[in-house]
Amino acid sequence: MTGLDRVLAALAALAGLLGVAGSAAAAHTSGGETLKTASQFLLFHAPAILALVALAAAGLTRGALTRTAAGALVVGLALFSGDLAMRALAGQALFPMAAPTGGFVLMAGWLLAAVVALIP
Repeated sequence: MTGLDRVLAALAALAGLLGVAGSAAAAHTSGGETLKTASQFLLFHAPAILALVALAAAGLTRGALTRTAAGALVVGLALFSGDLAMRALAGQALFPMAAPTGGFVLMAGWLLAAVVALIP
């Protein structure tokens, strides 16, 4: 594994951790539904990022493009889930248009993952 692979894998694990913590917090806060959505996104994407890193590290896909897809998922998660969590826990947005921008970056990451799967 490259250093970038290790960073991406660590960030995926952190997303999983935050997803579990956020899910627990959602059960005990007034902004529970918003926090629950953020947590679900973190939990859904953490294994996908790990899988992309594993594919790249094993040389089964084009490494740079696969790592770019994983990186896009990480950035998209930080923006989307970060904004939702900030709204739920602090009552303010991360910054204007953070969640929609994060959602777009997440979709771009998934599109790149599809491209990676199709390119021999």
